Amino acid sequence: MAPAPDRSRPPHPETARLQDAFKLGLNFADAADFEDAKRGFIGTIPEGEVLNAKGQVVSTMRHLAFLQGDEAPASVNPSLWRLARLNTHHGLYKVTERTYQVRGLDIANISFIEGDTGVIVIDPATYTEAARAALELYRSHRGDRPVTGLIYTHSHNDHCGGARGVLDERDAVSGKVPVIAPAGFMDALVGESVLAGVPMMRRAGYQFGGGLPAGERSYVDSGLGKVTGTGKMGLIPPTQLISKTRERHVIDGVEIVFQLTPGSEAPAEMHLFFPQLRALNLAENACQLMHNLCPIRGAKTRDALAWSQYLDEALSEYVPHVDVVYAQHHWPVWGQERAATFVADQRDMYRYLHDQTLRLMNHGLTPREIAAELMMPNALSKRWHTRGYYGAVAHNVNAIYAHYLGPYDGNPANLNRHTPVEEGKRYVAYMGGADELLRKAREDFERGDFRWVVQAMHHLVFAQPDYLPGRELLADAMEQLGYQAESSTWRNAYLLGALEIRRDPAVPRAPRPMVGAMGMLSFLPTHQYLQHLAVRVNGPKAQDLQVRVDWVMRDEGKTYRLTLRNGALTSIVGSHGEQADAVLRLDRATLIAVVEARSDFMAAIDAGKLEASGNRDALRQLFGCMDTFDFNFNIVEP
Repeated sequence: MAPAPDRSRPPHPETARLQDAFKLGLNFADAADFEDAKRGFIGTIPEGEVLNAKGQVVSTMRHLAFLQGDEAPASVNPSLWRLARLNTHHGLYKVTERTYQVRGLDIANISFIEGDTGVIVIDPATYTEAARAALELYRSHRGDRPVTGLIYTHSHNDHCGGARGVLDERDAVSGKVPVIAPAGFMDALVGESVLAGVPMMRRAGYQFGGGLPAGERSYVDSGLGKVTGTGKMGLIPPTQLISKTRERHVIDGVEIVFQLTPGSEAPAEMHLFFPQLRALNLAENACQLMHNLCPIRGAKTRDALAWSQYLDEALSEYVPHVDVVYAQHHWPVWGQERAATFVADQRDMYRYLHDQTLRLMNHGLTPREIAAELMMPNALSKRWHTRGYYGAVAHNVNAIYAHYLGPYDGNPANLNRHTPVEEGKRYVAYMGGADELLRKAREDFERGDFRWVVQAMHHLVFAQPDYLPGRELLADAMEQLGYQAESSTWRNAYLLGALEIRRDPAVPRAPRPMVGAMGMLSFLPTHQYLQHLAVRVNGPKAQDLQVRVDWVMRDEGKTYRLTLRNGALTSIVGSHGEQADAVLRLDRATLIAVVEARSDFMAAIDAGKLEASGNRDALRQLFGCMDTFDFNFNIVEP
């Protein structure tokens, strides 16, 4: 299939002017990060190219060669261009004695800690292919050491999804190799990646830019690293949870102090201090940028105050005893003094955002008003590692506001607004119709008022989605805002929005059925998989049904009592006994086969792949009221 034609527009003169002005406020002569990003380099895979078992390319850095130039084109914010170049480094790096990282084969780093008999793996990437390639790269330079421990620093897919690429699950289940995670890990993972998985993954395309082609007018970076490709997820549930905030464990001869940091960058997260190695792993709580307090893909809001306090504790308790701090994204910071400054800056950044947002909230300002007023202190704003490449001040203000007060801004005018379509129709009518609105918006576009043009054309597209000139102008304005954005996530969102709005509305969007995060669903504990089934129940369709089913997992020796009543599906360990309408018997292998085939449970029963007894009509009612989700739902159009 031929690639879609490039319909991007060149940077507007106002965009070029703003990019030139932006350069004046920062010290682009500072090259320290470039030295740190390549320090300790040992070797890599050519082009960072990762293959699957069939020899197919699942990720590569080959398409990012255009980022080698020092000078940013006018279509990319110069500060973001700098980070995008830094994130092109890939390969195996030595951090300190016995500590290594593989960077650039996935958006997250994989860390390797050499123990007495093998190697401890920290955060095995998003996909099994990338994790396996990273381990092979490490072993090719450091020897064929067995994996003697697996640690997840926190509950995000890019830090655990590739576990089966580095470890055989049998070694975990048998207790031979501990799989360690912070308390609450599985619940947090399921809450984000499964229960809210479909909208979160759809919106993640906007955040990370996975649907964008690479290029100067398109994808350049994702802030935390490169979205290098796809692959197969393979989670191994943890076998050991850290539940106390200063737990000490010795794994393969390596002493580790675990500092729990719940509610920071993830609901379940922890830092790792290595006293013998004089090293501190800050997970994802102190990267080379300002992070999100609520990512635009969506998540539970993060506690900026707690985040800053965890970093303050680390600064006091651990940093005086280290020679390096590093995280599971970007590059490390070496030297005790530099490390202390880095961690203190990160602490101050989140504390300032928190306190100043609360101060202005207490003056009665709303999120948009606070975002327009709040400015970071001069010293912090000029540090490269506090720039808003991933989070942004305006978006973080919204997150803090919502964390305390929810999304409602207190104005009754916003209590019961019309839907976007109904609002759009009324705005267009008030403004004199589509042609008149378009005429005025084109004048504003020429003046460089792209933010207003996007708002105006948003209403027009939702009122009249088939009005092509309105779609095109909306795309053009979004594109200019994307070019200007220092935040990689804002750039990706604007540019993917422009790409999608330029599609022909007369051609129906191809649905992409998605039951959930398929790579994760297969390996969830049964009770959490049943939570996912409950989310799929169509309440209005099921509201008059009463169904009782015993779900028997033969290999686990457990029965789960499912009750559908008033449109709500509940499940608990136990049996309905003689009151059960039907009994469904299966094992883990069968469940995985049904899930991965994206099969319908009733069809699998009818085909004899699942054992069912009792009233089959009751099962048909249960599974017949479950929705299948479309991963390709509209975002920038009705």
